[in-house]
Amino acid sequence: RRSSSSAGAAEFLHRSVVPTMHFQKSLPRLPVPKLEDTIRRYLNAQKPLLNDDQFRKTEELAHNFEKGIGRELHEQLVAQDNQNKHTSYITGPWFDMYLKAREPVVLNFNAFMSFNPDPKSEYNDQLIRATNMTVSAIRFMKTFRAGYLEPEVFHLKPEKSDTALFKNIIRFVPSSLSWFGAYMVNAYPLDMSQYFRLFNSTRLPKLNRDELYTDEKAKHLLVLRNGNFYVFDVIGRDGNMLKPSEIQAHFKYILSDNSPAPAFPLGYLSSENRDTWALLRKNLLDNGNEAALQKVDSALFCLSLDDFPVKDFVHLSHTMLHGDGANRWYDKSFNLIITKDGTAGINFEHSWGDGVAVLRFQNEVFKDSTNAPAISPQNQPASVDSSKAVQKLDFKLNDALKAGITKAKQKFDATVESLSLNLTQFHEGGKDLLKQKKVSPDAVAQLAFQMAFFRQYNQTVPTYESCSTAAFKHGRTETIRPASIHTKKCSEAFVREPSKHSTEELQKLIEECSKYHGRLTKEAAMGQGFDRHLFGLRCLALSKGVALPDFYQDQAYAQINHNIISTSTLMSPAVQLGGFGPVVSDGFGVGYQVHDDWIGCNVSSYPTRNGKEFLQCVYKSLEDIFNVLKGKKIGS
Repeated sequence: RRSSSSAGAAEFLHRSVVPTMHFQKSLPRLPVPKLEDTIRRYLNAQKPLLNDDQFRKTEELAHNFEKGIGRELHEQLVAQDNQNKHTSYITGPWFDMYLKAREPVVLNFNAFMSFNPDPKSEYNDQLIRATNMTVSAIRFMKTFRAGYLEPEVFHLKPEKSDTALFKNIIRFVPSSLSWFGAYMVNAYPLDMSQYFRLFNSTRLPKLNRDELYTDEKAKHLLVLRNGNFYVFDVIGRDGNMLKPSEIQAHFKYILSDNSPAPAFPLGYLSSENRDTWALLRKNLLDNGNEAALQKVDSALFCLSLDDFPVKDFVHLSHTMLHGDGANRWYDKSFNLIITKDGTAGINFEHSWGDGVAVLRFQNEVFKDSTNAPAISPQNQPASVDSSKAVQKLDFKLNDALKAGITKAKQKFDATVESLSLNLTQFHEGGKDLLKQKKVSPDAVAQLAFQMAFFRQYNQTVPTYESCSTAAFKHGRTETIRPASIHTKKCSEAFVREPSKHSTEELQKLIEECSKYHGRLTKEAAMGQGFDRHLFGLRCLALSKGVALPDFYQDQAYAQINHNIISTSTLMSPAVQLGGFGPVVSDGFGVGYQVHDDWIGCNVSSYPTRNGKEFLQCVYKSLEDIFNVLKGKKIGS
């Protein structure tokens, strides 16, 4: 066990022989796609969404754009990109997109991923798990900052590249060349430029555009319980972590504090419209709360301790996605949430980074806290005076601030009240069977969403699937467009007239969808989608102050960016389920996981859409697809 080894080892998760940022310098740059490729891909994605007349109009606008103003903008974008080789062409526009958005971060941008329970049930006690996960999170931070964290690498042939031999060779290859060395053995190092924002970071509300703030010198943790704010140092003056038994003692003290919930819980402010929140924050600062807010903003992270157990998966999703509004600080880069029964999850703010960085953090924290827990249920908390070490933050509120909090609470409660979350699990097959039938598991899940929406609403709508471009320097994400002429044709056959087609014909339609989806996925991962490129060109046009080209004023362009079905998937042994809110008021937010022998799906919606019915249609679609792949006949 780790705690019995030297004190130094207990401070780190591991010591990688290859330095954490070894590959960063030589990562390939995110390519700016060719304009003609972007236009072709864009029109392919528009085809299933438009009738013939609409498509002809959009096609004409697209080709005019490609030959005229679009060409000029593209050349300017490429020139600008060549002058900024330290980053990617999407970095600036993407940060702006998030930070200029004025909608509340909760439900609109923040996502959640919940941890699997600790395999040893007695470790799922709230105090034990909070201590072990916090210690593991601090170890992660220290390992990362010391350069000891294993670099994030995607191994296509792990037997060649994920070996001690390869690591011992590659560490001697200079940083400016190291990526090429990895590439030679089919290993793809991933961008890690977002990781530093995991800790001591927050999003500060400002008028028109928020700011990201990081203070790596701060040594304290922020703990929320019952809407009250507590802070205490978890790193000593010597840079070492506080003893786990002392952290445990401080948590115990906070959990047994019977102070009433504040009449005006500050947490609600972080759920407000960003301009409203910016003005209220200025008022807070002017009212003598600067030191307290500084503690909140600079804390390592926010640990939210909830006073209730989780009832079921739906309750779990509500708890992790939004909670009660009082016991969260949605602006922190992440909140680690632990409920009364030890259920744990992460709610993260999205502007600073993407799922890949958060997932790596969750994987390491889960592995470390379960394999090498800092304390066991038999451990006694240290006998320290927690009342001296733990500071309860006190906020001075004037009438305007009290009114602001009351209004924020009303808005938050009304929004949450209108949000539905529904889950389904399909146990008649998963990844194993699909691979055996030589179709892509992700393509089948996406086809099921298309088929379900078609069954429910009799139409094909703009759909978004997130794909990481972390294989490139400062890559973020690219969009896969799962709605295609292939999925439309397949959905029509399955939903409208299954009896008219032989099982072989239906199998062929599924295979076509799978092949096309596979191509789109590969293109997106290589930075060859169309969404980011068109977005970058649009931002450039706006920054130049030229009139927005007609291409962007096309109704069809607005429509394809109003994503009714927004989807995202992440698979990990540490994560039980994940989810996010709909990105438009008449949409579905679909978090899904394709496991070896089952498929899970978590859907969010507002009253204009029926998420429960959508999931019933997803289930029926999966049933039909699997039956056809097994060679069975299906009825309508």
